[in-house]
Amino acid sequence: MPRGGARNRSGPQPDPTSGRSDRRGLSFTQLPAEGYSGDVPDFPLPRPTARERALWAKVWTYPQASAWARESWRHETVAMYVRWKVKAEQAKATAAAVAAATRLADQIGLTPAGLRENSWAIASDEIAKVRTARKPQTAAKQERRLRSVSGGSS
Repeated sequence: MPRGGARNRSGPQPDPTSGRSDRRGLSFTQLPAEGYSGDVPDFPLPRPTARERALWAKVWTYPQASAWARESWRHETVAMYVRWKVKAEQAKATAAAVAAATRLADQIGLTPAGLRENSWAIASDEIAKVRTARKPQTAAKQERRLRSVSGGSS
């Protein structure tokens, strides 16, 4: 039995904002917040159901899909996640199906812990922040402003 050494999930996850991570040169790959808009690859497992095909298309819109597209070796793992997720959604799902779907979600980066394991971070959408911060003036405020102009008539 091996002893000592780093193992997956042993100890705290790396923090990209810490000084130690800076000294070690740790950096996280930024994934686009708006998601992936490229081509969806064919489902790599045999005989996919209609629900598997629908979920496969959906997960390829997630930000993580931009990393999966660059790493084609992950496609089968993503497909296994889809297959186990569909099994876990069923009314008579077993605990094993739910656990398998959860483990696979970690492996492909769909959970916060999985994102850190893969050294991925979803980039903040700065444009959306500005868009929501800037609220258009309402018609009532514009109308009141127009009334304050001398000599104006409506």
